[in-house]
Amino acid sequence: MSPGRSRLAFERRIVVLSVALTVPALVLGGWLIWRLELEWIWRGVAAAALLAILAGSCAALRKSVTEPLRGLTNVVEAYRGGDYTIRSSRERPGDALGDLVHEINSLGDTLHQQRLQALEATALLDKLINAIDIAVLAFDGEGRLRVHNPAAAQLLGLESRTGAGHTATEVGLEEFLRDDTRSRIVTSLANRSGRWQITHGTFRESGLAQHLLIISDVRQALREEERLAWQRLIRVIGHEVNNSLTPIRSLATTLQESLSAALTPGNDRDESLTGLKVIADRTHGLSRFLAQYSRLARLPSPHPRWLELAPVLARVIALEPLHQIQIQVPEGLEVLVDEDQLEQALINLARNAVEAQGDSAGHVLIAVHGDDDTLVITVTDEGPGVANPDNLFVPFFTTKPGGSGVGLVLSRQIAEAHGGTLSLENRRDTHGAIATLEMPGAARKKAANRD
Repeated sequence: MSPGRSRLAFERRIVVLSVALTVPALVLGGWLIWRLELEWIWRGVAAAALLAILAGSCAALRKSVTEPLRGLTNVVEAYRGGDYTIRSSRERPGDALGDLVHEINSLGDTLHQQRLQALEATALLDKLINAIDIAVLAFDGEGRLRVHNPAAAQLLGLESRTGAGHTATEVGLEEFLRDDTRSRIVTSLANRSGRWQITHGTFRESGLAQHLLIISDVRQALREEERLAWQRLIRVIGHEVNNSLTPIRSLATTLQESLSAALTPGNDRDESLTGLKVIADRTHGLSRFLAQYSRLARLPSPHPRWLELAPVLARVIALEPLHQIQIQVPEGLEVLVDEDQLEQALINLARNAVEAQGDSAGHVLIAVHGDDDTLVITVTDEGPGVANPDNLFVPFFTTKPGGSGVGLVLSRQIAEAHGGTLSLENRRDTHGAIATLEMPGAARKKAANRD
């Protein structure tokens, strides 16, 4: 039965019930009218009045019951449509119908608050997913990409915000949807090499299975663990070796002085003194060697402050007077950095660029960009390029004769301590390499009224 017919049948039942309730009074009133000795005209008037009272009573009863119920029907229909702001005005606490109206209005208030909380939570979640640098992708049961965040778009080279038209096969993630392993680390993704942790989960929507992939770049976390491991190793080696080198050097110096005075001049004396000098010099060299590497373990936390970048760059190029280093820096650019640490990082990068060119007459360019509050400094050379990029940031690894393998590692450590990154790759336009130092939120134009 349709809702209209049900409503009509209900209203008819109310009319019939009201008539049934008033029939005894009507019969009694008619009997009294008949018994009274009145003229026929007055009897007709009395009968008409009695019928009018009956009709009014039925109408009043019908209105007092059906109209509040119709109002409640409209309210419930609005709730079903998602509009929880509608309320019934016939709230009269103390009777059954009034209590029902009160409870439905209270339900509307509760649903309205819950909806606002859900919308706020959804908006917050959406902002978090869009802001994080972890790729989040959702696929339906057939492997079609439903939605992804900007980090996923950047990682996979996607353009559409909704991912319409893309499948897991097209974006190279099909194998991870089939994999029952919840989490694993891969070294190649979307034709890029690196280290990514891919976590696969499932959820249900409208009773259908859906897939969720979370892809995070773990290279920085691994580098941090690697850096801490190197620091612990350096501290242990430095402590143990220095404990041995110091007495060896002291003994070698003492023996030199004793033998120099005790032995008569000759080959034996000269050979002994030369050998002891070699021991003393070598222990001193090993001490300097360890002191250089200990900088990796003793780098303090940065203390950033706003300063002009041009004077820092001027001091950097002043250390390489025999080589031509060009600078491009926007006028009035200020940076939020630890001055000493940034200068040390730029010295290392500039020196690497100069040494990479050897005896060639190539140029080194230090270019600074400060767009969108992000500081970007590139150091470009015209040398042969990077031959083994995989080991560039491994402590102690170097391809230069006499190199220490510390400069690049220390520079990247400084960049990451400022919340930034450092990369080194071969140039694509010509031969040579380009180092890119990037620090988010560390650049601004100097205001006219700022000291």
